[in-house]
Parts: sequence; structure tokens; C-alpha cells
Amino acid sequence: MVSGSTKKKSSIKKILFSSLLWSCIGVLPMHAIDLTRSTIVYNNKDASLVAHMANVLADDIERVSGVRPSVSTKKGSGDNIILATATYSSVNKELRGTWERYAITTKGSVMTITGSDPRGLAYGVLHISESIGVSPWYWFADVPVKHNTNLDVAVNYVSKSPTIKYRGIFINDEDWGMKTWASQTFEKELGDIGPKTYDKVCELILRLKGNMLAPAMHTCTGAFYSHPESQVMADKWGIMITTSHCEPLLFNNAAPSEWDKDRDGEWNYETNKDKILEKLDNRLHETAQYDNIYTTGMRGLHDEAMKGSTDNKDRARTLEKVFAEQRSILEKYKGQKAVDIPQIFVPYKETLDIYDAGLKVPDDITLIWPDDNYGYMKRVSNADERKRKGHSGIYYHLSYLGTPHDNLWIPSTSPALMYEELKKAYDAGADRYWLLNVGDIKPMEVEMTHFMDMAYDFSHFSFENANTYQAEWLAKIYGENHKEAFQHILDNYYRLAWDRRPEFMGYEFEWDSEENIRLHDTDFSFETGAAQKRLFDYANICDVYNHVYETVAPSLRPSLFEMLGYAVLSANQMNKKFLYAQRNHETGSKVYADMSVNANDSINALMAIYNNQLDGKWNQMMSEVPPGFVAKYHLMPEFSNAPTDAYKLPKEQWHPEFANKVTFTDAAIDSSNTPFRLIDGMGTDWIALQMGDPHADKSAMKITSISFPLEQIPANADSVSVYLSVLPMWPVAYDKSNSIIVSVDDGEAVTCRNVFKEWGMPWKIQVLENRKEFVLTLPLKKTENKHHLTLTIGDPGQIVQKITYQ
Repeated sequence: MVSGSTKKKSSIKKILFSSLLWSCIGVLPMHAIDLTRSTIVYNNKDASLVAHMANVLADDIERVSGVRPSVSTKKGSGDNIILATATYSSVNKELRGTWERYAITTKGSVMTITGSDPRGLAYGVLHISESIGVSPWYWFADVPVKHNTNLDVAVNYVSKSPTIKYRGIFINDEDWGMKTWASQTFEKELGDIGPKTYDKVCELILRLKGNMLAPAMHTCTGAFYSHPESQVMADKWGIMITTSHCEPLLFNNAAPSEWDKDRDGEWNYETNKDKILEKLDNRLHETAQYDNIYTTGMRGLHDEAMKGSTDNKDRARTLEKVFAEQRSILEKYKGQKAVDIPQIFVPYKETLDIYDAGLKVPDDITLIWPDDNYGYMKRVSNADERKRKGHSGIYYHLSYLGTPHDNLWIPSTSPALMYEELKKAYDAGADRYWLLNVGDIKPMEVEMTHFMDMAYDFSHFSFENANTYQAEWLAKIYGENHKEAFQHILDNYYRLAWDRRPEFMGYEFEWDSEENIRLHDTDFSFETGAAQKRLFDYANICDVYNHVYETVAPSLRPSLFEMLGYAVLSANQMNKKFLYAQRNHETGSKVYADMSVNANDSINALMAIYNNQLDGKWNQMMSEVPPGFVAKYHLMPEFSNAPTDAYKLPKEQWHPEFANKVTFTDAAIDSSNTPFRLIDGMGTDWIALQMGDPHADKSAMKITSISFPLEQIPANADSVSVYLSVLPMWPVAYDKSNSIIVSVDDGEAVTCRNVFKEWGMPWKIQVLENRKEFVLTLPLKKTENKHHLTLTIGDPGQIVQKITYQ
């Protein structure tokens, strides 16, 4: 990989933004100011973030032009860029009292950037930075800054408030990436994730127009507050600290320095209340001067269930006492009423059962609904919950460590699915708080950007662009001429992962029976050609990626590899490792065993490229294929010198699909009033049928059914076998279900209802396969010359991904 810079000459550049993030307030007669010759002015009585952003803007102008403008508290004699919050600004007074808005006006020789608050001001500054060519990922993903000495700019715009009030990321399961990189490369002197790392992380969050961070909290990492300068770095960038579902009032009980069982006793509120409250009291005493978002309630140590009684009604009463004590501590140190302090409660895992058992959460606390750790929302607010003063929010995973299988390595969540599930929650009032579990940040850059952009302005997104947004974003960096190639790569990369994530190719799941925890062959058959097709599709997108890589300028290649190439090329090799091992089992041929070994060697070679490029800047970010705690995909499968069935899948994981397929087309949806929608970018065939809006009132629908022709039925057939594959969604509310009604030739209808319990075997299989299957045999009406299958809405919002029949 070769780094470098490209030079571009340009004439006077007037930057007139047309982003949907903005609303124009009218274009005034403008004199373009020269950013390189301007004085950046701020009021030293304004918030500390304003002074900091003055220097950030000067740094960014220098990154682009090589010339650093002066920064001062007094106007210069030439062009001036005045930075101020609305409190200290004589213009744009309409911003006062609003949340994180900004206005940029240019009049004469003065550009004024005004923020409704300090972060709003920062977003205005960074909008200018990004428009002149400084990517939010200039440091964290090495997107090069194009040199340009002509920076004459004129702008007149006002932003809206962000869609989601609190927006940010959770660095989690950092043992094999962020921790190894920080401790061995970036912060060697500390040997930990500390203030130097968090300085860069918080800068990235702010540049992505986020405002909060949940820091790393595994036991391998020093607790965030064990390095006090880390909080100072967050505050420097205006980033609020929030914490995960198991860290009450900023307290990380997973860290031995914070809570030690031998020293502090059991983490059990019923038996050790005084020590727990003492710890929480001390944490607020240390941190009350900063803006934070406080997790309330409690679970067990780290990700364990709450200790004490196992009766959920008893647990609910205990948690209600916990809420009261925690809110008293908040009021004591924050000097505000609890109702005015940002607080969240996350009904995650067992706490959702406690919530359903009648837990009374104070009305001003924001309910944070989690997904199932694999991209499907477990719950969203019902009609009563939407009335809560605290509203609701989302905790969403791109990365996860836990049963039935870790998903820590590379991104694999469909962008369209992410949009559809976030929309489901947003439409139910989840507008207060969105937190994304990004693992180590890298290599989740593209997906993280997509999430943060949606959180900032959700109105900019739709079913029509959710699946194309990432390719368009990449094309803005690497060239519009590559947009089609990026779309092709991403469509097929995510589609292949939809059928089986690369981490799941060992077909095992942990913490289960002896049979299930061992590596198995896949369900992609070499007899039918499914395995060969999968290998071909991966090889194809690797070829397309390699062509783009060789075509772009050398300076762009390291970032392209970090954000796209590593994941695409590694996924290919992981599939080759297991599919060639499977072929060895089927044939006994050593040739296939060698090919499997070579694929594993290639995975290691890709990690070496990642760690060594750019003079080792990211060395140990990919320290190994993350083994996690609930996975074996990183291991080598066994080989055989003779054909063997020893590694075949258990029968419950076989899939009875049929020869003829129902094709979803726009022609089937022939009314503008139909509740049905075809969604590109999800499902086995990369198009899926959504059966109504998840929040729709079925009784108010004029149309509730849709029919498809069954064209390949033998003339003398009495019945038809139908295979129906649906997305493994959760009911939208506790009093709803997942049901679709199926009939043929308007005959007797059969209700297909997906009933499962979290942690049960049916749920585990659905997670790994990303589908729930129904197989039906339905009678045909012999008097009909043409047969048809009808799907009727049971519970609105279900999504069908495939139908076959014979």
C-alpha cells in the first residue's frame, strides 16, 4: 500500500450547500472570503468548545491549503470568520433556545458561524471543514485530504436540529482490536485505552455530528475513569459520556479497579446496598461537573443477570428502590431536579422480563429498546409508552459477543435492514437516544457513518436510498465513476452475509450440546451447485474490488482497504476455508484440504497487510480473527483422507426448498393504496416483501391480501407443497405476534406464526440462518386452470423473503 497526496488546481470556489440537512434562509449578495487569509475570531467568554473549534478550523484549513489562518479574540483587518454561540452572537438570534443548530452567514468580508449551543457551533465549523475536503475519517480511516490553495468561500444557510437528540457509539468487546492496538501501538506508554485514544475517538464522533460515547468497559481495559484525562478529552470535544446497560451512574462494575468481589462483596442490592450506593455516590462526586447521560437501574456484574430474587415481580420492586436512590444521588451532585437530568433505562436481556412484570420506570427516564444483538428490534414503544416524557431510544448492534454465536469480526448487517428496523423504532417515538455498538470502530467505518447520518437527519433516508447510500458515500471519496462497482460489491457482500455471516460459517453454536458446539459442514451443496455459486460470487466481488483498488490513486488505497477491502477479501477467504474443508469431507481429497489451509493463510496475510500498511499505524487493530467467547470459526476444521459424513449438519438444520420460485415484482403491487412494499437490499434474493407497516391498524386497511401465480403446477395435481421463508423478526409489542396467513386458490387459509423464546433452539437457529421457514401442503382447486397463492396480513410488518413450491 502506498500513501501520498494528489494536487488539484481550482478556481474561486463558492460553496453553496444543497444538502437536505439544511434549510436555506435566502441567498444574500455575497463576497467570497479567503479562508487561508482570514482571521478566525472567538469570544474568550464563550464556551471552551468555541475556542477549541476555532483552532480545529485553522488546523483543517491548513490540512487543505498548507496555510494556517490566525486565531484571535479580536477581528483582523481583512476577512474574518466569527465563531460564537447564540448567547454571544448579534446575528441569528432565532437559534437561541434550540438544540444543536447552526447558521452560517457571509456578508462583506465577514463569515459568521453561530451555534444555538456549543455543539451546534462545532457542527457549523465542521460543515465548512468537510466541504473543503476534510473527511470525518481523515485520521481514523486515513481518507486523504486533497491539497487546494484556493479556498474562497461564501455561505448563507441555517441547519435544522438533529432528528435524534443523543447520538453516539459504544466501543465494546475491545479485547482483540481497540485494546491491543491502543496498548501496543498508539498508547504504548500507558499500555491501555486512555486519553490519547479517546481524544481521537471523540473528535471522530463530533465530526460525524454525534454527541455521546459509551467507552470501552471489558475487564481487559482499564476503567474509563481510572484514567481521569479521558473524561477531559471527551469534554474538550463536547462529547457526553453515556454507559452501557450494565453500568449504573457511569460505574463500570466489570473493571476490577471499580468493583472487586473480595474487597467489596457481592454486587447484590438486596444484601450489599450500602457499598453499591457508596460507589455510585463517589462516581457522581468525581464527574458531576461534566455533561453526562446516566444509566439507571442495575443488572449483575458486567453482562450477568441481576442478583437476588429470581421472581421478576420482586426484582421490579427492588429496581424501583434503586431508581429512587440513584435519582437522589443525581440531585445531590448535579444541583438539578432529577426530571431535568438525562437518564436512560435499558430493558436488555432479563431486565425486559422484569419490565414486563410491572416495573415502574419514572416517566422522565428514556426507555432504550435494544435489538436482539443481530439487527432485529426486540421491542418498540406501544401507544402508552409513546406518551412518556422521557420518550424512547435505541441500542443497536453491528458487533456482538454472546450466544448463540459471536459476531465481532467484520461488518455484515444489511443497510436496508438497519434502516427498516430503526424506522420501526423511530416511528414509535424513539427520537431521544440512539447508541450503536461498533465493537472496535474499525472495520465498521462505512456502517457507522450510515447510522450516524441517519441519526442526524433521518428524513434524508427512505426505503429507496437505504441500500444505495453506502455506495454513494464511497463514490464521493473514491470517484463517482466507481459508484456502480461499489454498489455491486456491497449488494453481493451483504447478500452473501445475509444467507450466512462469515463468522457463522463453522455452523456451530456455543454453550450448547456436544453435537452443536463442534464445527460442521455447511448447507451450501456442491451437488446442486449452491456452494460453487457462493464461491463464484465472492470471487467476483473480490475481482471488482481489486480493479477499483488498482484504478484509484495510490493515496486512496490504504483507506479503501481499511473501509472495504479487508472485509470483502477476508469474507471470501473464510468461506473458502470452510467450503473447501466440506469438499474434502465429501471426497477425501487432499487437494481441497490444502485449499482450505491456503484460505486460512490468506486471512492471516490480509491481517498482516492491515497491521503493516501506513508504517504500522494500525498495528494490532487486527491482532487476530476475534475468537471471542462463543465461537470456533477462527479455528481450522478437521480434514479426512476418505469421504465421511462425520461433519454433516444435524437434520433440524436441513432446508426443504422446492424447484419453482415465486418472483416478487412491482406488477404484483398494482395499487398506490396497497400496504405491501418491495424492499431492495434484504432477503435471500436481495428483494423482500413487507406486508404492511409494522404500526398499521389492520382493521383500517382496505387491502390486506396479495396474490401470486403458481405457474408450474402439473395438470393432474391435487395439492401443492409451499416453502415460505420470512425474516426472523420479533413482535412489535408484547401483545402482538408474528403471523402471516397463506392460502391457495382461495381455499382454506393456514396461519404461519413464528413463536420462539430467546435462547431456545428455534431462536438460535433463526439467528444463525437469518430466516424462519414454514413448509405447507395445501389443496388445489381442480376446477381452476390457473392456480395462485395468496398471502394475507396477520400481524402487519412481517417480511417475506422467499417462496418456493412444487
